[in-house]
Parts: sequence; C-alpha cells; structure tokens
Amino acid sequence: MKGICFQNIECVEWIDLTDPELEDPRDAIVQVEIAGMCGSDLHPFFGRESGLDAGTVMGHEFVGRVMECGTEVHSIAVGDRVYAPFTTNCGNCFYCKAGLTSRCVHGQPFGWRSNGKGLHGGQSLWVRVPLADGTLLKVPEGLSAESALLLGDNFSTGYYCAEKAAIHPTSITVVIGCGTVGILSVIAARLLGAERIIAIDKVPHRRALAAAHGAMTVAPGPEALALVHEWTEGRGADSVMELVGLSEAQELAYQLIRPGGVMSVVGCHSAKHFAFSPTDAYDKNLTYRTGRCPARHYMDKLTQRVVDGDVKLDFLITHRFDPANCSAAYGIFAHQKDGCMKAVFDFAPA
Repeated sequence: MKGICFQNIECVEWIDLTDPELEDPRDAIVQVEIAGMCGSDLHPFFGRESGLDAGTVMGHEFVGRVMECGTEVHSIAVGDRVYAPFTTNCGNCFYCKAGLTSRCVHGQPFGWRSNGKGLHGGQSLWVRVPLADGTLLKVPEGLSAESALLLGDNFSTGYYCAEKAAIHPTSITVVIGCGTVGILSVIAARLLGAERIIAIDKVPHRRALAAAHGAMTVAPGPEALALVHEWTEGRGADSVMELVGLSEAQELAYQLIRPGGVMSVVGCHSAKHFAFSPTDAYDKNLTYRTGRCPARHYMDKLTQRVVDGDVKLDFLITHRFDPANCSAAYGIFAHQKDGCMKAVFDFAPA
C-alpha cells in the first residue's frame, strides 16, 4: 500500500509501505476513504515537537470501511463504514468509563511512532486500528464522511474547550486562534449559551469566518487588549479559550483574562515552560484547564446533534487533495495559503 509519511522537518512523501496486518484479535483493518490534516500534525512537521520516526504515516483523522476484523471484535463488522477518534480506546478501563477516553491506559495516538513503537496514522490507503470495539463507531445514516471526520477530533475538541471555559450567557468569552477548532469553539460556545464572543486571529479569512458565526473579531496585539477592556470596563475576559499551542498565545490569554477568570487550553503546547509564572496565576486567582480532548466520549455525545442538523460542519472543509500531491498539500495547509481552513486527502470511494 501507500501512505503519506513524515520524512524530515517540512518534508512528507507519498511512499510504498507494507500492508497492515491484524496483530491482535481486538484489531481491525480499515480502508481509508478520507483523512484530514490537523494543526497538531504541524508540530512535528515544523520541528516544534521532536521524536517522530521518519517513515511514520501522518494523521489521526480518518473515515473508512472495515475490511478485516480480529476474532474478538464484536461491535463492528467487515463492510461497516466507520469513523475514529484520534486515539485508540479500550472502553473498559477506569478512565474510559469515567469519560476521559484520551487517557485510556491501553490507548495510543494515531500517527505517532517513536523509536519504532507506536501507531501509524490514517493518511494512508489502509490503517490498523487496535482496540477496535472501543475505538471505532459506525457512521450513522445521514452523517457525511466530512462531518464524521470532524467529529473524531476538531468538533469534539472545540466543544470540550468551550465546556471547560465555564461559559454562561452574561460572560465575555475570548477565543484565541480561529483555525478549524477555533471556529468550532465559537460555535460550541454559542450552543452553550455564550452571547458575547471575541475571536482573535492574525489571518483575515479566519476572522471573517468567526464573524460570520457571531463573534466580534480582531487581530492579536494591542487592539485585542483594548477591545476586551472596552467590553469589560477594564476587567478582562471572564474566560479565554486558547487553541494555538504557542507561548505567545498563552501570554496573550493571560493578559486578556480577568482576575478569577477561566483559561481553557486545548492548543497542543510544545514549550517547556509556561509564558506566565505560578505567582502570576496566583495573583489573578486564575483557573487553568487543559488537556487532551477525550474525543471518543464526545463523539457519543455530539454525533446525534450533527445528524439532526443542530450543527453544520462540512462547510469548514475548503480543500481536497490527492495524496500523491501531499508535499504541496502540506505547504498550503501549513501556511494557510489560498484561504485554506480544513484540508482532507481523498483515498477511496465511499
């Protein structure tokens, strides 16, 4: 088979690979239909996160069809169309039962292999899925492949971020970073009752999309601080959702939040230290909430809302690529060229 593999910093290639095989009776093999590019893929791509083995198949967002199942797989069958969260989940451990599926004691993220260990990702013709019963969900009737893909990571993460921000109708909420997850955080905040949202991003077309979903928008910098202070009589925002994962975004979030406010962080950080100190947090009575989204838990919670039409997701996918053109595709996605928001690779027919 072929897959899109990390080779070096800012270098991915469409290369020949060995076909995946069942390695455990709880495994399934999925033929990939579409796979997404995600902002967190860019951390190893740009070298912000080290340790990814060359030759690792990229990506942790995919939708496809089950082609083979192990003898201990019972919730899905060959021929089922399925979608997945970005980590595998057993469904039975303490954390899975508590809804913190991202901390499953047996789970692993897709698309991360280091020193020969770990899982290949979903940007390939086929992918092996361990713990298939706890990981995979059947795509229900009325749910598009694109929406299923976004439920497996981006919408789940955006909703999780908004929930952790302790939103209420009278609050002033700030969203830092208006990529796909940021836009979905704006949408989720609206669903949770937020009436006043300020969205911050340096890219004009992203700000325009946030504005179309009811947010006041501004570029990062002094104007953002001035706008938040104008809206809050100088106090600062009640909650700040930080979705970028870089130190400057964390520092901006601290500047914008009021004493006693809640900072909800799902940006995947690679810096070794916070942009503010424990003393700074203490002096603001800051509540800081962060962590990897338990996407499998949120897929159960959110899928029906998408099927029912309460939330639209497909509009976020602006670019589709042939995987053979992966190098150019990553360049467009990584640098937000050509108005790119969310990009997917098309692998196989539905």
